[in-house]
Amino acid sequence: MIASMTGFANVTRPISAERVGGTLSFEIKSVNSRFLDLSFRFPDELRALEMPLREMLSKELARGKVECRAGWALQANDVNETLDMERMQRLLQLANEVQGLFADSRGLSTADVLRWPGVVRTAELDWASLFSEFQTMAVEAVQALKAVRNREGARLAELVKTRTTAMRELVARADPLIPAAQQAFAEKARAKLIEVVGSAEDERIRQELTLYAVRTDVAEELGRLKVHLDEVDRVVSTRGQAGKRLDFLMQELNREANTLGSKSVSTDVSAIAMELKLLIEQIREQVQNIE
Repeated sequence: MIASMTGFANVTRPISAERVGGTLSFEIKSVNSRFLDLSFRFPDELRALEMPLREMLSKELARGKVECRAGWALQANDVNETLDMERMQRLLQLANEVQGLFADSRGLSTADVLRWPGVVRTAELDWASLFSEFQTMAVEAVQALKAVRNREGARLAELVKTRTTAMRELVARADPLIPAAQQAFAEKARAKLIEVVGSAEDERIRQELTLYAVRTDVAEELGRLKVHLDEVDRVVSTRGQAGKRLDFLMQELNREANTLGSKSVSTDVSAIAMELKLLIEQIREQVQNIE
C-alpha cells in the first residue's frame, strides 16, 4: 500500500560501560515535503554517522522532510566520578614546597583540592565501542519509521477510497439527470415558441435546440470522472511513490467537476458538482501527506 510522509520513531539503549550509567538515544521524525530533505542533529562524537545514514535514508525513503537526532544522558551519581590519586599526591607535594618557603601560608582545604583541575575524574564513554551501537540503533529507528509511515499510509488509502466511493455514487446520480433536464428544456422551448409564433418547426429553432443539447451534454465528463476515480483507487492500492501521481489526478478530477458545474442544466446537477469538488478537496488534503 501507499506510505505516508509523516512518522516518528525513537530507539533507546542503556549505557553498558564501567562506572558509567545512563542511556543512548536515537530519534527520527518526518513530515511532508515535495522532495527528500534530510537533516541531522548529532554531537561532534557522532558526526561520522551522518554519511552512512544519509545513504541509507536515500534508499529507504523517497520523499519527506526527515530529521535525525542522536545523543546520550548520563546519570548523576558518585559512581561516575573518581579521584586521581597521582594528581593529589603531586598537589600535596607542591603545597608542602610552598609552605616550606612561606611558613605562614594557609594549607589546602578539601574544597581547594577538589577544585584543582584533574583531581576529580569523570568516567568517559568509550566511543569506539558505542559508535557501532548507534549504527544499530539508527537502522532500527529507520525501519520503525517506515512501519509507522506504512500504517499511516494504509489509513490514508482507506480515507481516499471512502471518498472515491462517495464520488462514484454522485456520478451515478448525475448520469440520468442530464437527458431529463435537456428534454424538459426542449419541451419548454417548443411550448414558448408555439405560444409566440404558433409553430416550433422552424429549422433555426431545431438547430438552436441541437446546439443546446451539445453544449449541455456531459456524458464525456462523467465518463472521464469514472476513469479517473478508477485510477485513484488503483494508485492507492499499489506500492511505491504515489503522492505526485495522486496530486495530478486531483487536478484532473477537479477540472471535470468544474466542467460539469458549468454545463449544469439543473440545480440537482449543480449541487452534485459542488459535492464532487468538496470531496476532491478532501482527498487533496490527504494526498499532501502521501509519499
